Amino acid sequence: MREKFTDIFVRNLVTPGRYTDSAVTGLNLQVKPNGKKYWTMRYTLGGKRRDLSLGSYPDTSLRQARIYAARCRADILSGRNPVAYWRLDSETRSTPDVEQQIDFQTFAKEVIELKSSSWSNKKHAAQWSSTIETYVNPIIGKLPLSDITTDHIIKILTPIWIKKTVTGTRVRQRIEDILSAAKVRGLRSGQNPAAWKGHLSHILPEPTKIRAVKHHTALPYITLPNFITQLHQCSCISSLALEFLILTASRTSEVLLAKRTEISEEGIWTIPANRMKTRREHRVPLGNRARSIMNYAKLLDSSEYLFSKNGKPLSNMALPMLLRRMQCQATVHGFRSTFRDWVAEETEHSQEVAEMALAHAIKNKVEAAYRRGNLLQRRQRLMDDWEGFCMSHRDEPLVRVCG
Repeated sequence: MREKFTDIFVRNLVTPGRYTDSAVTGLNLQVKPNGKKYWTMRYTLGGKRRDLSLGSYPDTSLRQARIYAARCRADILSGRNPVAYWRLDSETRSTPDVEQQIDFQTFAKEVIELKSSSWSNKKHAAQWSSTIETYVNPIIGKLPLSDITTDHIIKILTPIWIKKTVTGTRVRQRIEDILSAAKVRGLRSGQNPAAWKGHLSHILPEPTKIRAVKHHTALPYITLPNFITQLHQCSCISSLALEFLILTASRTSEVLLAKRTEISEEGIWTIPANRMKTRREHRVPLGNRARSIMNYAKLLDSSEYLFSKNGKPLSNMALPMLLRRMQCQATVHGFRSTFRDWVAEETEHSQEVAEMALAHAIKNKVEAAYRRGNLLQRRQRLMDDWEGFCMSHRDEPLVRVCG
């Protein structure tokens, strides 16, 4: 059974069985019928599951066991069998020496691997690894986790904090997360040197005062009907996908990976939670034009996806490249802002309905707890009005199917 180990919990365990620490992957405590307790590290190497003894309790404390287990994980992630390390004599494996051998870059790699399973965007893991490798590891990569200080963090951030503010803030946040994880696992103690509030905020300038946040470039809503008319002249699968994205106020990944089975006979598109930024299922009422686009797209390529070429979904660059060919300065994501501006300035639809149509997360926990409905009928009226506005300058034919 998986438990969050504490010293008191481990000390009071008497029921025989195997207990798994939720804080460190693979760390187990085996309680024997005679009451004796043994630490083991369970891992898989070469396709085989193995158990490695880390010592008995209380001779080996919880903190020491976590340190040993983290060292084993580092070896495993590097493709090495950790057994060789444990053949050393007990003096060589004392706690201070083990701490010295767990460096930042090794531990960071493990943290990224564990966190990546919860990220909806697969690019996040690559971005984390890239920024850590580029900006962090050259300075603290080989340092023991317990030796990293505020001076090290300042040295990392100073060259990029002013010139690359967005990158700098992300690097700081990622270092803070990694060092927080190390503290939870007992690999370091004291204040987190990468913490912003009450720490680095007294040293570095506020990021928002260095450079204004750059939002996605949006097309002014007043010009959108004319843009839709131009879009109809493109007559390709990418133009259909982009128009569908605009009409549904959706995100790129939600549209490009959309499947025909997600559309009900009533014209409700249900986007599964694993493709949503909020990690919650989202329902989108479709207008007549959006449904027609689905049928046109099927003529071009009949596959499980709404928009595909040779049975495969369009790439993430398909829509940006289309905008570039059309010499449009707006970004794909910016059309969501266009929709939001139109709702606010040209309609009497409520902010609540608009935010739900955009599937925005509700930051206020109290409000989120009470807002349980999906306002589907009101959103249907909103999306019908939006489609009517988008199509107000349409020229026939709406689509010329490409050969």
